[in-house]
Amino acid sequence: MHNTLPFLLAMVAAVVLLEMWATKLRIAYPILLVVAGLLVSFIPGLPVVKIDPDLIFFIFLPPLLFEAAWSISFKEMKKWWRIIGSFAFLVVFFTALSVALITNHYIPTFTLALGFLLGGIVSPPDAVSTGAITKFVKIPRSTSTILEGESLLNDASSLIIFRFAMIAVGTGQFAWQWATMSFMWMVIGGAGIGLIVAWLFVQAHKILPTDASSDVALTLIEPYFMYWIAEQFHASGVLAVVSGGLYMSAKRLVFLNSASRIMGYSVWESFIFILNGIVFLIIGLGLPDIVAGLRSEGTPLSTAISYSLLVTVTLIVARIISSYAAMAATLIFRPSVASRVFTGKTSLLTPLLLGWTGMRGVVSLAAALAIPVTLDSGMAFPHRNLILFITFVVILLTLLIQGLTLPYFIKRMASISAVFKVESDEETRRQMKQGLKQHVYEVLKNKYDNELNGHAGMEKFMKHWEERTKATDDSWMNEKAKVIFVELLESQRQYLTELNKDPKIDEEIIRQQLYQLDLEEERLRVI
Repeated sequence: MHNTLPFLLAMVAAVVLLEMWATKLRIAYPILLVVAGLLVSFIPGLPVVKIDPDLIFFIFLPPLLFEAAWSISFKEMKKWWRIIGSFAFLVVFFTALSVALITNHYIPTFTLALGFLLGGIVSPPDAVSTGAITKFVKIPRSTSTILEGESLLNDASSLIIFRFAMIAVGTGQFAWQWATMSFMWMVIGGAGIGLIVAWLFVQAHKILPTDASSDVALTLIEPYFMYWIAEQFHASGVLAVVSGGLYMSAKRLVFLNSASRIMGYSVWESFIFILNGIVFLIIGLGLPDIVAGLRSEGTPLSTAISYSLLVTVTLIVARIISSYAAMAATLIFRPSVASRVFTGKTSLLTPLLLGWTGMRGVVSLAAALAIPVTLDSGMAFPHRNLILFITFVVILLTLLIQGLTLPYFIKRMASISAVFKVESDEETRRQMKQGLKQHVYEVLKNKYDNELNGHAGMEKFMKHWEERTKATDDSWMNEKAKVIFVELLESQRQYLTELNKDPKIDEEIIRQQLYQLDLEEERLRVI
């Protein structure tokens, strides 16, 4: 333990330093982390990083999925649910099927069940990598929402494929009737359990006398409870975390105060950053150990690399084909949507862009490492080291090839900004702020008209909201003024909540303004 702890602390420090370096180089930090981990793994004397396969899902997936569900706009997901749904389920299944057929045909003794297992592992793209890459290029908010929504749901669909493939490999058979019933329970049961547990936690936040620190501490354990309880009932823990996270995200203004929301944002951002960084480092650190396992089985490294290249090409081609198939289906069955989404040159460029955003990452690694060393019968799990090697190489190649070229493609395809007809963010912000000022002014006039006249403090309020000037002296903020000010802030939150119902307004802009209101309320408390 004393030897491992300094190494783990060094990993966290390396994540921070490499992220800063990646920002300076204007490339996605997962790429540098993977390469750095691979290089560091060749340093002699370092401890071998190994994670218990039974714990890999439980350690990393719940918080990563919970934060993703908490951050995404459910309103935007509903707007593009057809595209998100097709990519999250149909494209994942088509990709897994393609990998299964190709590997079954070209890799000796590689069964269809093993092919589906590998397909379930490598089929879901990684949202972290895409988000890190698109940070340096301008991309429409709707496009990023589609990618985020897809990554949130395809994690669940791919891991369901993974689970059924594991059963087929272990038993040597696949019962379709049982599988269908089990699939329905995993989906419905997982989502239902997640919602029930999330509702219970929301009530706990409301009833218990929590402060900001205890609220944030509770949010850190909530995804683990959702995942664990769902798994105990043999439902999908992934869907439980996703559904519960979406529910709690929608209720954040109800059960968390401004201090809890501000602290939670900072804590979760750092926590997820460290988790992601460690996982991407592990990807690089673990590759030499997997190579050693291949050699012990007698599989030539050149052969394993050729299989990995074959699977990587299959994944890229299958995703691009699926993207164009989704476009064709939209043109045929939803022409009204197609007229808004695919116009002119974008009808050819949009599916290519969506198809090229297929970098693999955390979920694929977690699934691969979760493969047990032996079957229930005690026999060695067939081709485990080869599956791990292929997964590692697929992650590495997609990050390097697609990750490094995606910003260039986005810049070259500048016309993609015309794909989604949305109002300018700056204009939306301007109108929203103007509406907020008018709303506050009317509340003051209608509710506190008598108190405004002849009262210096109340007149200061009016001047503040009418002219938006900052007072240099906070002595006017007496207790009564604070009460009114807090009430005005809550009134603005209600106004923004109603404004968010407008489908033309990006929810991210609303959330940014709500965060500003939280900061104002906390500043008020220290006056």
